[in-house]
Amino acid sequence: MVIKRPDGAALLELETAARQQGTGVNASVLLGRWRLRSVWPKGEIQASSFSGWALRGLQAELDLQSGEEEQLLLSNAVSIGPLELRFRGEASLRGRRPLLTFVFRTVELTVSGRCLLKREIPAPMPSRQPFFALIHRDPSGWLAARGRGGGLALWELAPAEN
Repeated sequence: MVIKRPDGAALLELETAARQQGTGVNASVLLGRWRLRSVWPKGEIQASSFSGWALRGLQAELDLQSGEEEQLLLSNAVSIGPLELRFRGEASLRGRRPLLTFVFRTVELTVSGRCLLKREIPAPMPSRQPFFALIHRDPSGWLAARGRGGGLALWELAPAEN
């Protein structure tokens, strides 16, 4: 089933189905650079216009690449012009739904690709490890997930760079 950019109600229906039946999402369909398109605050059926606009303006992205064994390499970044703030770490899929659990190891601040600051990030306690509960990965190029804090996010796969 292909669904062009869904609304909040459609995502909630997909989420209910994912909780009951799982998603069938595996690591291979998550690989790539994902641009954040919309966010829904916890408990809301309407996307947050301001948050979505701000995060698109900051070019918020999630990048997932193959790592060692079953691990994925993950980075999450925002940027304003040549200034970029990027968190890097590892992720893995767990469960039938599944959960994409992750840990950031470093944070970097760069300007025009030149590193100004790079710091290690202490690992969170296991009970506080961040995750995305994956809801749906659509063949048309979008991904929906609910974060640990309860918000819902919709990403679109960025075109591959040559």
